Amino acid sequence: MLRTLIVEDNLIFRQSLKEMLWNRFPSMTIAEAADGIEAIQKLEIFDPTIVFMDIKLPGENGFEITKKIRAADWAGIIIVLTSHELPEYRDAAYSCGANYFLTKGKVSGDEIASLIESIVF
Repeated sequence: MLRTLIVEDNLIFRQSLKEMLWNRFPSMTIAEAADGIEAIQKLEIFDPTIVFMDIKLPGENGFEITKKIRAADWAGIIIVLTSHELPEYRDAAYSCGANYFLTKGKVSGDEIASLIESIVF
């Protein structure tokens, strides 16, 4: 079963991504987290296959949460999905353990769906 955790503080974006994922992958189970503390809790309970991680979060940022997730030896896929298309953010995401880096305003639902298909199917 494909399980996905969306870590995003913007409720509207989080709901839009969730709806798009459900439309493309009806059997996907999706959990949500609005900050890093909730993300770590949900990761432990939910054990997702894929995590969509925003960078700008209340409290700890997405880089710090990604490092913690990797330090816990979680082997799933982390996709950083942010509105900040800066090379230094991309580099930091990968150095923290992200598998992919996508820019919110530049990636389409089709591209996200294709990426998920290439990962899990």
